Amino acid sequence: MTFAHEAHADAADLLAELTLEEKAALCLGSGMWHTTAVPRLGIASIMVSDGPHGLRRKPDQGDQAGISGSLPATCFPTASALGSSWDPQLVFRIGQAIGEEARAQGVAVVLGPGINIKRSPLCGRNFEYFSEDPFLSGVLGAAVVAGIQSQGVGATVKHFAANNQETDRLRVSAEVDERTLREIYLPAFERVVTQAGPWAVMCAYNKINGVWASQNEWLLDQILRQEWGYSGLVMSDWGAVRDRVAALAAGLDLEMPPNFGVSDVAIVTAVRAGTLDESVVDQAVLRVLQLVDKARITVSTPDRVNVDAHHALARAAAAECAVLLKNEAGILPLRPKAGELVAVIGEFARTPRYQGAGSSQVNPTTLDIPLDELRKAAPASVEIGFAAGFGVDADVNDGELAAEAVVLASRARTVVVFLGLPPAEESEGFDRRHIELPANQTALIPRLAAVNPNLVVVLSNGSAIQLSDWEHHARAVLECWLSGQAAGGAVADLLFGTANPSGRLAETLPLRLQDSPSYLNFPGESGHVRYGEGVFVGYRGFDALDREVSYPFGHGLSYTTFHYTDLSATVSGQAEDGDLALTVTCTVTNTGERAGAEVVQLYVGDPQAQVARPVRELKAFTKVGLAPGEAIGVTFDLDARDLSYWSTASHRWVCEGGVFEIAIGASSRDLRLITAVDVSTPPLAIRLDGMATLHEWLADPAGAAAIKEVLGADEDGRPRGILADEELIKVIGGFPLDSLAAFPGTGIDHAVIADLTQRIQPRQSR
Repeated sequence: MTFAHEAHADAADLLAELTLEEKAALCLGSGMWHTTAVPRLGIASIMVSDGPHGLRRKPDQGDQAGISGSLPATCFPTASALGSSWDPQLVFRIGQAIGEEARAQGVAVVLGPGINIKRSPLCGRNFEYFSEDPFLSGVLGAAVVAGIQSQGVGATVKHFAANNQETDRLRVSAEVDERTLREIYLPAFERVVTQAGPWAVMCAYNKINGVWASQNEWLLDQILRQEWGYSGLVMSDWGAVRDRVAALAAGLDLEMPPNFGVSDVAIVTAVRAGTLDESVVDQAVLRVLQLVDKARITVSTPDRVNVDAHHALARAAAAECAVLLKNEAGILPLRPKAGELVAVIGEFARTPRYQGAGSSQVNPTTLDIPLDELRKAAPASVEIGFAAGFGVDADVNDGELAAEAVVLASRARTVVVFLGLPPAEESEGFDRRHIELPANQTALIPRLAAVNPNLVVVLSNGSAIQLSDWEHHARAVLECWLSGQAAGGAVADLLFGTANPSGRLAETLPLRLQDSPSYLNFPGESGHVRYGEGVFVGYRGFDALDREVSYPFGHGLSYTTFHYTDLSATVSGQAEDGDLALTVTCTVTNTGERAGAEVVQLYVGDPQAQVARPVRELKAFTKVGLAPGEAIGVTFDLDARDLSYWSTASHRWVCEGGVFEIAIGASSRDLRLITAVDVSTPPLAIRLDGMATLHEWLADPAGAAAIKEVLGADEDGRPRGILADEELIKVIGGFPLDSLAAFPGTGIDHAVIADLTQRIQPRQSR
């Protein structure tokens, strides 16, 4: 599989023939969805389209800026659902299908996937993002990019970076330290860029530490291009550019949509005034030309699409994304007997919620209705009754609807209740106010359970919701997320056992919103949001605080069971030589009576770290399908980066030597096998100078030897100065030597500090 594309040989020649005004125009789009053409030189205009989980290609005529009115396309499960699949192969196939449809509709570049981290369950756009974990987000993001681009269509990874809320998203400054950026908010982008080579990267709207993402040279040039080696195009989010010249200088190649008469004029004026080097413009134009060149095949050879096959893929994907949260006494799958009634309750069974709102909204090619699909799937002798129970347009309880539902439930063998978030509750453009289901839904649950204890709840929502106030009334809960146009058929497959649930949570479900690590720092105020929880996002924070949750990250049940054995972990190589490797193996056995898939998860913890680190972090996973009684060996390969943290002192990844905990299990809190490995690495050297503390000098063998030599000992061999007073060292050992120089009797003055620094300098320069 090829991810990189060679630039067309004519690109450099074309650049030489362009006027400055034409170059400036090429750094802007020609409209909402097209790049700029230069007909006199044969430079074509190409089309881009929204499409994280299906195309939103606008017709050539009509409301180009509106949300609705796009051409029909397959609506696949949203990223919140796909994240719960934990299946890169599935996600790749969906990317392929989106790429095929893009070609058929003349779309050269798809504006997706979104891989921002779910920092808070309140983020209104969480349905478009995969996970609260950067490793899982990166693996799945790379898979969808690879799938799209396998069809000769570009993918755009977004929103770079720290775009984790909708509140004030066009102005807010995300105040986040570098370690947190490096460990949480950048790794998914790094993985996608370095492993999948997306044709484009889209910058975020927001500022990062006071600097607009669209003109953040540290982000767009130093990290993206210099560190990660990215050579593709960087485009703006729609309306994200504040200063076109500053953005261009920072590495932003294409502004979308164009700010005609402002941005193009500013570029030309800056070049002619000498405040912007024309070579900077040339580099941006060259990347635009390279993108247009890559798209030649896309725009010249549209393909036909097998719509039915894509719908079947969407159905299979929706089934694989669903998470069976609980299943008391094996109530699922349903096994109704002849003549029995299954009560289906909830307006969502008749009016499904299957996708989010905003720029990702797809016009589906068809739509499965859950109630219809359940009636198709049920045995002919089984009655499927229906009652709406509640309305979805308001949060007020409708007594008549609720009463009808209770009567129906009292007559049934089993009650299947479809609950979820109404469209008005979550969308691009605003954040949620809470994580509860509407009151008219939660009020109905105990009434139904009072007349029928065999209660099964099916959920459709784009982000985490609170279950703790009602789930005890249900014997089973099936989280289906926003699973696309075929969700109805997939639900029928799951409820009647045609499909076996294999989804696992990609985000923690808290007992209540207040327990979330970001709660006190979301969504900020006065134009700033402080990422005060640092690296303790999602399960990292819950585990560090040992805080109870409704369901942990990685959790999900199956209609079968799995057993883990034979854990082995071996270390080879050396971190300092760049070849440190950790090989972990185990055996997983299907101990149940039906085929199923298990997600085997590997977590790493560093309990002896000198910095605050999460209790455990996901570093590898695999999804394995097993027949009843079948066993399979699983192998994971880790390297030094998987054991490292970002050192703000050394400005690099540091693998600290010591004992690491390796845990394999079925969730972040269901750890079936645990072992420890001892990794030997050189100690992290602290720069010893006047601003290093006495403790730091004494903790370093060479530093301690230098201090003892300089301060010396008296005629009886006892240490002099501060070294003679261990109690005093405990009190003021945290002082830098420069501060101790002012204290009489310590034996340390500025001349001594200079001597010490000179003695230790040769070692530190190596």
